[in-house]
Amino acid sequence: MKTEQGLVIEVSDNVAKIKVGRHNDCKNCGACPGNDSIVITATNKIGAKPGQRVAFEVKESNFLMATFVVFVLPIIALFIGVLLGGVVSKYIGSNIRISQIIGGIIMFVLSLIFVKSFDKTASANNKSQPVIVRIL
Repeated sequence: MKTEQGLVIEVSDNVAKIKVGRHNDCKNCGACPGNDSIVITATNKIGAKPGQRVAFEVKESNFLMATFVVFVLPIIALFIGVLLGGVVSKYIGSNIRISQIIGGIIMFVLSLIFVKSFDKTASANNKSQPVIVRIL
């Protein structure tokens, strides 16, 4: 598990929103808006209150799976779509390039729909959320 630190900005039941400073990996990625910090949702079993600095843990297996689904899966789907488009064009007798482009676009869009549903499922799953482990 990876331990990070942040500032609790809001608490609701057993869930806290934590403002986390971005580290080098986040700054290099640039996928999230803003430059200085991001806000995450974490399970708050220890009763942290707004304004407190906390340490929280993120399961690395969840992080790696999410990284694969968000960044690698759409690229793989794009290539599979191009290959399938080429195969389909031979059977229907259409222009191979146009079929490859259409196949790539269709598979890429389907992968984005899958990423969106994966995100909803992961955010609803309490086991995949970060967990506050101590108040600093």
